[in-house]
Amino acid sequence: MTNQWVILAIYILTFLIGLPANLLGIYTFFKKLGDKPSPNDILLFNLTASDLVFLLFLPFKMYEAAIGMKWYLSQTLCSIASFVFFTTIYTSSLLLMAVAIDRYLGLGFPFKYRLMRKPLYTAAGSVIIWLVSAAHCSIVFITVHMPDPNATLPKTVCYENFTEKQKKILLPFRLEMFVVLFMLPLLVCIFCYISCICILYSRPHISREKKQRAIGMALCTLTIFLICFLPFNMSHLVGFSSNDSPWWRYYTLLPSTLNTCLDPCVFYFSSYTFCESKTVSLLKRWCFKPKKTKESETELVTVAK
Repeated sequence: MTNQWVILAIYILTFLIGLPANLLGIYTFFKKLGDKPSPNDILLFNLTASDLVFLLFLPFKMYEAAIGMKWYLSQTLCSIASFVFFTTIYTSSLLLMAVAIDRYLGLGFPFKYRLMRKPLYTAAGSVIIWLVSAAHCSIVFITVHMPDPNATLPKTVCYENFTEKQKKILLPFRLEMFVVLFMLPLLVCIFCYISCICILYSRPHISREKKQRAIGMALCTLTIFLICFLPFNMSHLVGFSSNDSPWWRYYTLLPSTLNTCLDPCVFYFSSYTFCESKTVSLLKRWCFKPKKTKESETELVTVAK
């Protein structure tokens, strides 16, 4: 039995935290795009845009949870909301892979890669990533609108309770998404970040801050893949092996929504543009402002006298 209030609470929490954090990110990177954007800035701009699109469609999922996991809107709107929901999740995983590749090539082959590292190529790559994710997730439209001659009543759920005919198409496709859109990006990210850390620690002249940033970036990316993306994608694997969607599959979507709250950590460790923005600088000063102790206050009073 799906607990609608747990789902609704997590959706609301994600929306309240993720929206302002990603609005800050899109504002920062948008300003950078008007100046001299680096390929990394373009990738992070797309990652932020993906998160914002996800958050803008999240109220539809809130509505679904609020009325007891029912769907009384049109099935067309259901397919559009589900398509956006899944497309942005997989776009994020592919963009995180692209960021990892960019950092690895920049460290491992600095001179050769600098000649090839052009913003236009990165923009084209970002478009391809969006198209690949959208093409895979278009299975939503095929599944939702597949004719069912046995249906006598209108559906009151969104993208659930599939027929055997739908499962024959959907479950193998989900397995392919597990391999191509999750496992492949995860393995590439692990290889790239382990290589980056090894390269940095083999060069003594590299500053300690850069080494710490590389470790922070690797940990953030790995956390997003293992906590946010792994449960949902494991449901694809289990569903294919059992020939049915597992009952807990809907709960696996909840960590995926938290991806929008963790991506700003990637912005922080990966981009000096975001890290040194005025708003982030003010937040760091406010959060890490040293508090005056009673002893120091007493000393100030004594000096004043």
